[in-house]
This record gives sequence, C-alpha cells and structure tokens, in this order.
Amino acid sequence: MKFLKQIVSIFVILLTLSSCNDSDSSNSSDTATLSVKLVDDPGDYQNVFVEIIDVKVKYDSDDFDEDDEQGWQSIGIINPGVYDLLELTGGVSLELVNNETIETGLIKQIRLVLGDDNSVLLEGETETRPLNTPSAQQSGLKVMINQSIIAGYNYDFILDFDVEESIVMAGNSGNINLKPVLRANLEVNSGTIAGSIQPSGIAAEVVVTNGLFSTTTYTNDFGDFQISGLPEGIYTVTVTPEASLMLDSVVIENVEVNVGATTSLDPIIFE
Repeated sequence: MKFLKQIVSIFVILLTLSSCNDSDSSNSSDTATLSVKLVDDPGDYQNVFVEIIDVKVKYDSDDFDEDDEQGWQSIGIINPGVYDLLELTGGVSLELVNNETIETGLIKQIRLVLGDDNSVLLEGETETRPLNTPSAQQSGLKVMINQSIIAGYNYDFILDFDVEESIVMAGNSGNINLKPVLRANLEVNSGTIAGSIQPSGIAAEVVVTNGLFSTTTYTNDFGDFQISGLPEGIYTVTVTPEASLMLDSVVIENVEVNVGATTSLDPIIFE
C-alpha cells in the first residue's frame, strides 16, 4: 500500500509539472518581445531637452479608429526622465524599451508620451528656453507602423525624432513650440550606414538621401557617425565640416544599403 501511495504521489507531481509546462508553452506561443530605441535627426541648436515618460502601443481591432483614445496599452520605459536629443548622434541611441513581452496581432501605432519638462538652448545663448507643447500632445506622439507581431520573435523599433522639423519659432512672440515629428522603422527591415572622418576633432554634418528618403546626423567627438533605420536602396552620403573650417563637402555616391546589414564606409579624410 505504501508503495502504491508513492506511485500515486509521483504521478500527481508529474501531472502538475506537465500542466505547468503546457501552460507556459501556451502563454509563450501567444507572445513576442518588443524593443524601442530613440535616435535624433538633429537641428541647429545647442541642446534640446525632452521629458520622456512612457511608450504605448495600439493593436488593430474591428472598431479601430486611429483618432480614438481608447485601446492604448502602456509597455513602459526603462528610465523615464529628461534627455538631450542632441546627444543621440554618431551612432548613439537611447534605449526606451528592452525585450518587453507583448501580445501577437497587428500593431497599428506606437505612441511616445512626453512630460512637461521640455526646453531648448539656442545657438549663442546661455540659458534654456521652455518648449511649449500643444494640448493634444498630452496623450502622446503617435506613429503609424502597421506591423504584424508573430509569436516568438523580437521586434526592434527605431524612433527617429526629427528636431529640425519639430521645433517651431512662433513669430515675433519669442515663444518656441514643440510639435514633434517622429518616424518609425523596424530594424530587421532596414539597414545602417556607418563611417568616420579624419582628423577626428572636426565636427561635421552627415546627410544621407536616396532621392525619396533623407536623414541627417552629426559626427561625435571621435569623428564617428552612424545612421540606422534606412530603407533598402542606393544612397548618396554628403559630409560637410563646420562652416568655420572652410572645407569642401565630401560626397559619396552609390552607397548600397541592405536589410539587416551595416554598410561601413572608408575613412573620410579632410585636409
């Protein structure tokens, strides 16, 4: 009898473990993971500070309405706070979300939610000015993505914050308005161009275009630059040193970008 009880007990334990495994397997079969990085398409400012407090997603549904404020799901961010967008150059990105578990389905929109602590330091000035935000922005900055989420995969999104288009000088009033322009690219569906200039102490603007899509970055203190989230295609890269140096721009044509790959350019030398 004692032996029989032991056999029954073992069977119950195995059955319980099996149920747990089945449950875990069922849950994992309906989920994927999501990562979100923020990069900057810079403008002519010393600093642009924005307060980032949340990232949200909205799935497709039978009654989906892109203007409806219902149905948004917060996925949180790693470190809410105030960040200088102009530090996100030379391949530097701000990791907002890292491998958060999400449901499968069709994500229609991503929303970046900003707080009220936003300011800008203009060239030649020593004190920041407040960036006024429209009331509609309180609910967040929406980006259409229309991305199907398949179980078991990780989706890495790059949000490109276009500073030049996002900051608006309000006439003669002296007010500066923040009307953010964001673009989203899925890293697996895009490519990257990376390079460096010499000597490294030179500051330079890097413009990349394929005729339909254009984006801009700056070299970092080491002379490096990197632009991610580029659609596949053939690009022209224009590198222009700061005007005070009176150096000619370098133009590199026929730069091929492939999905999921980094195109590394030969060092660009200014003499």
